[in-house]
Amino acid sequence: MIEYALNFGFVCVSLALLMNLWRLTMGPTTADRILAVDTMAINAIALLVMYGIAKGTAMYFEGALLFAMFGFVSTVAYCKFILRGDIIE
Repeated sequence: MIEYALNFGFVCVSLALLMNLWRLTMGPTTADRILAVDTMAINAIALLVMYGIAKGTAMYFEGALLFAMFGFVSTVAYCKFILRGDIIE
């Protein structure tokens, strides 16, 4: 039963990634593009966690944590760049 749930999850998250990619390319504003990249990072984390569950190893969970930290820092840095024009003050 878990295999069916994982397959359904993979399909749903992959579809969400494709929709975010569309918003990234067609977004009317810069804020839409920033949110699309942030949401794509969250979807990639979900894919990593689901793949770790499917393979039965904890190594992918550690990778998901690292990817979450990288995604958060990159989103904050890009927003700061948009607002102030400089990342390091």
